Amino acid sequence: MSIEVYRDAYGVPHLRAADPAELAFAQGRVTARDRAWQLEVERHRAQGTTAAFLGAAEAGWDVFVRRARLADTARRCLARLEEHDPETADWVRAYVDGVNDGLAEGARRAPEFAATGLAAGRWEAWTPLAVWLSTHILFAGFPTKLWRERVATGLGEEWTELFAADGPATAGSNGWLVTGERTASGSALVAGDPHRFIEAPGVYQQIRLSCPRYDVVGLAVPGVPGLAHFGHTGHVAWAITNAMADYQDLYRERLRRAADGGVEAYGPDGWRPAAAHTETVEVSGGEPVTVEVVETARGPVVTGDGPEGTGAEWEGLSLRYVPRVTGLLGFEVLPRLLAARTVDEVDTALDGWVEPVNVVLAADTDGGLLHRVAGHVPVRDRANSLRPVPAWEPVHAWAAEPAPLPRAAVTDGYAVMANARGLAAPLGVEFAPPHRADRIAALLDGSAAWTPEATAAVHRDTDNRAAARLLAAGEAAGDLSPAAADVRERLLAWDRRMAADSLDAGLFAAVRGAVVRGLAGHEAFAGLRGPAPYPEVFQPWLYLGPRVGLALETLLVTGPVPAADVRRIVAGALEETGAGDPPAAWGATHRLAPWQALPDPDDDRWPELGGDHDCVLSTSSAPGYTDRGARASAARYVWDLADRERSGWIVPFGASGVAGDPHHEDQLPLWLRGDLAPVTTDWNRLTKEQG
Repeated sequence: MSIEVYRDAYGVPHLRAADPAELAFAQGRVTARDRAWQLEVERHRAQGTTAAFLGAAEAGWDVFVRRARLADTARRCLARLEEHDPETADWVRAYVDGVNDGLAEGARRAPEFAATGLAAGRWEAWTPLAVWLSTHILFAGFPTKLWRERVATGLGEEWTELFAADGPATAGSNGWLVTGERTASGSALVAGDPHRFIEAPGVYQQIRLSCPRYDVVGLAVPGVPGLAHFGHTGHVAWAITNAMADYQDLYRERLRRAADGGVEAYGPDGWRPAAAHTETVEVSGGEPVTVEVVETARGPVVTGDGPEGTGAEWEGLSLRYVPRVTGLLGFEVLPRLLAARTVDEVDTALDGWVEPVNVVLAADTDGGLLHRVAGHVPVRDRANSLRPVPAWEPVHAWAAEPAPLPRAAVTDGYAVMANARGLAAPLGVEFAPPHRADRIAALLDGSAAWTPEATAAVHRDTDNRAAARLLAAGEAAGDLSPAAADVRERLLAWDRRMAADSLDAGLFAAVRGAVVRGLAGHEAFAGLRGPAPYPEVFQPWLYLGPRVGLALETLLVTGPVPAADVRRIVAGALEETGAGDPPAAWGATHRLAPWQALPDPDDDRWPELGGDHDCVLSTSSAPGYTDRGARASAARYVWDLADRERSGWIVPFGASGVAGDPHHEDQLPLWLRGDLAPVTTDWNRLTKEQG
């Protein structure tokens, strides 16, 4: 083989090979060597086998994955890819071969294997597709429909969309494009940061892929070949954010046990056989869990256990998602993006994209610009987008063709995508508030000479526009004690920046938390408290408190809590804060809380964070319940179309997933400061690996 591996000063792999297949092999192998533990955790998560080595806490996820038939869907999508695009299927297989070639070496370096007794397994050709599915199956937040159902039944039909917001488990992002007329170089800049639950190792991998056909730098998803979301070929650069589209449905199913022990489901044509079989989830240190996997004509049943006995009936919810229906996942787009040289080629490639549904920005060195939505959104009755719908009503069937995808011209010298209602509005129900999008636009409007270095200041911005409504409510709270009045006056004089060292930001957070708790405890929401009758994996969408926190702006001015009670709750929060010890600076409680398959015993080591949910520097917590930041920028990037070497990128931790490696967490200090590491493309400035 002709493979060469180089590293930059941060250990980021730069790969060279003779052709795309060898390069895919190299990407798989270097990823396995750098991140074997992460890859194997993702493989097991995609198969529903994590509880076998991580214990009972993961059994709920494994049961969901089995019921949703993710691995089988990945096999189905690979079969279709092999039939219609065998070249791409071979490219994926080359990546898998590389993973298998490097896993043993990677596992020897990773102490987690010995700690759990896990042995490195073997990847199949369909495994990257399964990893993609498991990473994104909850991306569109279909459990939000369970929450709306609960609101409708526990609060009233008129309040179904009261809590509409960028939900607690939704992944969002910032992204922006600045055209040449607003840059110092005269060429475009593409920048942004994806917001996801922070995981260690990180969910994005900086990498360079070079062969005679292309030379691309970007952010890969470990376990998946190519650069799906963010890349710079030297000629064209692209980036995405979550479009907040709705493209998954839940159907209320009536099920019954047939005489032969099988399952039947009641649909538009009456009772029809459903596919059913049982699987066993092994649990380390616990009893195995037997799962009945049922699939109706709508999709796999993800809730509801069936009783035994001929004629026994029960109810469940089936999940209808596009790859399961069509056998398409969009992987044929990945090698085409790597080979693109113009925005037109990026645009054409993305016509085959499936999920997740994204807003895309792209620019090329010839001045080409692109702003569009990419993905597959089914056309169906609006009720499907709001709540679970009856499986037996024909009106809820999907149309044969997907919805047309919006696109827009780039005007005013820039375009912004930040999950707000805008380009993708016809495709979704819930969107992020406009604060991040409006703030980015205001900052971009302030200069006509943007540089890559200056753009990093946009990433760092902690202005909290979402605070305005609560501050106004505090101003109108009426007579207060001297201590509470002092709190109010401090907040009204505050600059509204959520800096980690800001005492006033910490004061605001304390008042906000008390208001959230007060509203969540109001008798109007009594019907939304208590456990929800759904599997544990869906519970993050169903807790009242975090829902109140995310919808606080709305609940302060509308909803079932009377205005007089809102004023009383806000006044009480000011009094509570004024009577207590002075709150610490925001960062003292707002600290990083990354997810790890094996939790870190030294939780106190995680650093302080600035920013907040609706800041450009978006760091999300659950106000009123915890200030710990579980979601933040999973990467940041600036792609310079004038000179790729002036681009920059950063991830929260480092290029290596191996504890103790020099590049395991060496990027964390830069990430915390909001700085970027340089993108180095001169091979002479890189270090070649030997062997």
